[in-house]
Amino acid sequence: MNSKNLIQIKQFCVYHEIENTFITELHNYGLIKIIFFEEDEYLQPEQLPAVEKMIRLHYDLKINLEGLDVIANLLDKIEVLQQNLTVTQNKLRLYEQYQIE
Repeated sequence: MNSKNLIQIKQFCVYHEIENTFITELHNYGLIKIIFFEEDEYLQPEQLPAVEKMIRLHYDLKINLEGLDVIANLLDKIEVLQQNLTVTQNKLRLYEQYQIE
């Protein structure tokens, strides 16, 4: 495994001025995935938007980890519902096109 594309958690926490334990707690709740490589901990770049959102929710709005877990699950469900809605709307448009012809 190559650590080039990974974000070192220590540097990430220094940049965001947060404790390393917060990232560990997010991992323990199953909200993010930590990659262990050569005695160091890393995040995948695609996780950054979600992690930064959780940081803002936790530190700015004082939402605890249980609340972050609920919010993350609800946002995931909303995303799935939006995808299903888009697929359904596309099918409906296709059906309407055949009805007009």
